[in-house]
Amino acid sequence: MKHKVNLPDGTIQLINITSAYFKTWHVWKVQFDNGKAVMLFKMGSEWMQRTEDFLDEHVLQAIGNCIDKIIINRNNMAY
Repeated sequence: MKHKVNLPDGTIQLINITSAYFKTWHVWKVQFDNGKAVMLFKMGSEWMQRTEDFLDEHVLQAIGNCIDKIIINRNNMAY
């Protein structure tokens, strides 16, 4: 699903976010318009990325906050 993310530099980026499970991990694939993709996962309250991915820490947190909102909205719709 496509989402708009407000990045720390003031720009808005349109990204495609999908979720899946890898072994026991809930992972989120984030794909940008330029074709690059990253895989994110949450460890405790901290958003992490694979070591081969390229996101700056501030961008990682902005996308993680967007994913947190998606999770909250999914949980609220369940009731």
